[in-house]
Formats: sequence, structure tokens, C-alpha cells
Amino acid sequence: MLVSSVAFAHACGSTVTQSKAKKITDYFTCTLNGENAVYKNNGKISVAGIDAARKEVWNCWRSAVENFKEEKLIEAFTHEEPRDTGYWRLPEELEPEAIMPYYFIKKGEKPEKGYPLFLYMHGSGPKTSEWENGFKLCHSYDDAPSLHFIPQIPNGYGELYRWAIQSKQWAWEKLLRLAFLNENIDPNRIYFYGISEGGYGSQRLASFYADYLAGAGPMAGGEPLKNAPMENLANIAFALRTGEYDHGFARNAMTYNAGITLDSLAKRHPGLYNRFIEIVPGMGHGINYEKTTPWLKQFSRNANPSYFYWEDYDMYGRHRTGFYNIRVNETSRTDDEERSCYEVQFDGNTINVTVKNVTYTTTKAIYNIPMLFSRSYTDAAKGNITIFLSEKLIDFTKPVRIVVNGKEAFNGKVKPTLKAMVESCAEFFDPERVFPASVDVDIR
Repeated sequence: MLVSSVAFAHACGSTVTQSKAKKITDYFTCTLNGENAVYKNNGKISVAGIDAARKEVWNCWRSAVENFKEEKLIEAFTHEEPRDTGYWRLPEELEPEAIMPYYFIKKGEKPEKGYPLFLYMHGSGPKTSEWENGFKLCHSYDDAPSLHFIPQIPNGYGELYRWAIQSKQWAWEKLLRLAFLNENIDPNRIYFYGISEGGYGSQRLASFYADYLAGAGPMAGGEPLKNAPMENLANIAFALRTGEYDHGFARNAMTYNAGITLDSLAKRHPGLYNRFIEIVPGMGHGINYEKTTPWLKQFSRNANPSYFYWEDYDMYGRHRTGFYNIRVNETSRTDDEERSCYEVQFDGNTINVTVKNVTYTTTKAIYNIPMLFSRSYTDAAKGNITIFLSEKLIDFTKPVRIVVNGKEAFNGKVKPTLKAMVESCAEFFDPERVFPASVDVDIR
């Protein structure tokens, strides 16, 4: 829905007309279509008008998404109601002839802030029986009130039977985008979890999409930590539970390594790495799955943390373009073997950013699976990032100081603008991250 020009102008503290509101919606439509659109209006917003302007920009986003031609979410159904099935067609260029059926179930009465949403990923057995088993399991967990999105893998063979490949990334970003616009869902209580193959997938996706999640819960899994850097899990809850005798693909050893790593991180950053790592005594690949979702749902997302760490890694040939409140405009990586690592700390109106490049060397393998690694870091010597700023962490009435790798990159007043709101909304499609201001900084 478009907003009135009077309301929009009042919110933004400038003469933003109805036609400009339409241009915002049109810009969002272009981004949804994958077009390289540029939003040019940089009209200032008063500090007092930030909340109202954010709502109007979000309404423009809602209008663009609601009018975007795609398969939407079906209505969630209860265990007592006739079972309904939704279907999403994955992009042909990412996975040919791939249709993902899913169940969308609800348990209990809607909480005031909306339901917590769980995305469940099943194991790698026959896909029909695995999907049906997931349907039964999700109903059995003591996590009501809750919603569970339960997809079936479209293709049950080879590399396509992976929950983290690019076609599935497309599906999860669509799910997040639609969930954030669904008034029945709490945007700060979204969780990814899964069993076996779904455990591998949910562990990788937890690190890749940590800024969107309140928590993640892989079970009977365990990934090489290069595939899912634990540092990225600051600010979310993470459960990883695997049987003591689950030796297949070194799952028990991988789980142990994740626990040791998270314990070390938690000592360095008290309170930021909430974890429930369990090697289940006496069990093999089958464990009691009932503990994970009730534990996860205790935790809510902090979408604007004062500290985060992002190891920007390639997942099946794709990098994220942003994380929490930073967007990468020019990468600091010098070759395909390197990864960029961003450590961000807010201290009042001072923001300390450390940007390094890292390379991995395998130091131990089990069953020819790389398991342990050493990492070599170097200070980044190039790159450009946008740092989006929120009134939740910054006082816009005072100067902002940004320090990158020990050198002052910016010092001055930052004004809220419509452009920052629109660009951050398009980047993150997240109601908690429509940022009112931004600063571009070079990494040198």
C-alpha cells in the first residue's frame, strides 16, 4: 500500500511526495526482479521522524512484495485440520525442474508478538519417508506455541540432496522475506534445525545466516568448521547434539570440535555464544530429538548487536553481500583462497572495525574429510564497505567516529536519510534492519 504524501513528508522531515513513495516501491520491485537498480533520493530525515519514516519505507517494501508474482506462503494448519501442502518452484538456472513441497503447521495459540518459526530440514534417506517422518516429529516436540516450515528436498540424489546449495539458499531467503512480512510470525524468533543431512545443512546455514536467526539446532550432524565458522554465531543460540558412537563421516568428532571452539569463544566474549553442545552417551546416529526446539525457543534475536564477527565465506559458490549492519561494496579478498573477516565493536559513538583476510590449511583429516585447520590472517589492504547505523546504538546528535584496522576512517556528524533506509531495506528485507543512516568507508 502506498502512503499519503502528507504523512510521508511529515515522517521524513522533507517534501517527499506520493510520487516519490511510488519510486521507492518501484525500486524495491526492481530489486525483487534481480535488476541492478539505483536509488538516488538522499532526502534528510529528522531524528524525531525516524520511526515514522521507517514504517513508511517498510510499507513500500510490503507493497512491492505483495504485488511481486511468486508463490507465497500457504496458511499454516493444525494437526487436527486437513493436511495442506504448499509448493515452491526453485529457479531453473539453480536447480532444473525442482519443485519443493512443504507443510506449514501451527501449534497452540498465537502469542502477542507472533509465533516463533522453525525451519526443519530432514535427513538423506528416501525423501518421501524422511519428509513424513519430519511431519510427525515436528508435531511431537514440546515447543508450542510455534510454527514449523517442513520442506521436502526436491531431488533426492547426489549434490542436489543438500540443504545449503544455492537453490536452497534462494528458498530460505524467500522464506525469511515472507516470514518478516507475516504478522503471525515474530521476526526475532526464527530458528533453523535439522537431522543428519539436515544437521549438516542447518549448521552451515546457521553460520551463513546468523544475522537473521535467533538460533539453530543441527542434530546427528557435525560439519568441518571451515564449512561453518563458529565465530559467526555470536548473538544467536546454537544447539548441536550427536550420538557418542555416531562415527559416520566423523559426526561425533565434528560435534566435539564445535563444542571446544564455542567454549573458547564464550570465554573471550561472555554472554555472546549461547550453546547446548551434547555428545549423547551410548547413542549412535539415532538420538532423542525432543530437546532441541524447546531449548532454542527460549532465545530471541538481537538484530542490532554491539559486537559481531563475520567470516565471509563461499557457500557452494556464493558469498553474502552483507551481515548485520555492514554491506560489502568492494571485497578485501585478493584471491579465491582467501576469506574476509570483519569484527565490529560499537562503543558509544565510536565503531571499531577490524578487517582481515584469512586462509585455511588442513592439519588433520578423518576418512579423507578435512577436520582440523590452522588459519593465517593478514590485515586487509583494500576494499570498501557501507556501515549502516541505527538510533539503537548511535546518538545522531553527536559525531560518529569509525576506526578501521586502527586508523580513523571517518569522524563527523551523520544525518539520517531516506536513501539509507531504502538501501538497507532492500539489502536485508528485515523490519529490524531498516537503518536510518550509513557511512561508506575504504579499507586501506
